[in-house]
Amino acid sequence: MTLPAPTYDLVLLLDPRAEPEARAKIVTDTRAAVDADGELLRHDEWGERPLTYPIEKRTSAEYHLLQFHAGTPDLLSGLDRTLRITDGVLRFRIVKLKPGVPEAPNMGAAPRPEAEAAAPSEPEAPPAENVPSEAEAAEAAAPSEPGTPPEATAPSEPEAPPAENVPSEAEAEAAEATEAAVAETA
Repeated sequence: MTLPAPTYDLVLLLDPRAEPEARAKIVTDTRAAVDADGELLRHDEWGERPLTYPIEKRTSAEYHLLQFHAGTPDLLSGLDRTLRITDGVLRFRIVKLKPGVPEAPNMGAAPRPEAEAAAPSEPEAPPAENVPSEAEAAEAAAPSEPGTPPEATAPSEPEAPPAENVPSEAEAEAAEATEAAVAETA
């Protein structure tokens, strides 16, 4: 029993500054090479997309995914040699897929880099320090019961004054004694 021919992914990153005819010729020649020595299963044009990092001072590339069965090992070496020396190819990668790998996603619906730059940006969120917590927002939104004094709706734990402003017990007693003496003389 013979095993089925392995499936390969070829991802092409083409220079978007190259002439459209030159890019189309690269893709056509690659497809013709695959058809000559193998079987082309799928060709997805993913369009122009931003690169993760610049390649040859380019920040975007035109992406193509070709999935194919290689009839001979010469196909892989021929593609490798041809794509390495072809002007207009920024990067390419040929990967042998293991059996059971899920199908490639449909990437045709993602936005182009020009559309992302032209799209209006969302307003920035206010700084986190000015945003009340969920509990504070719930307390502020909760109506107080009729007849309840405003102090009753305040948070249950009052804020403690800073430690440097808190007098010691001896200082507090001295202050009270001074206040009492001043009140007696008045």
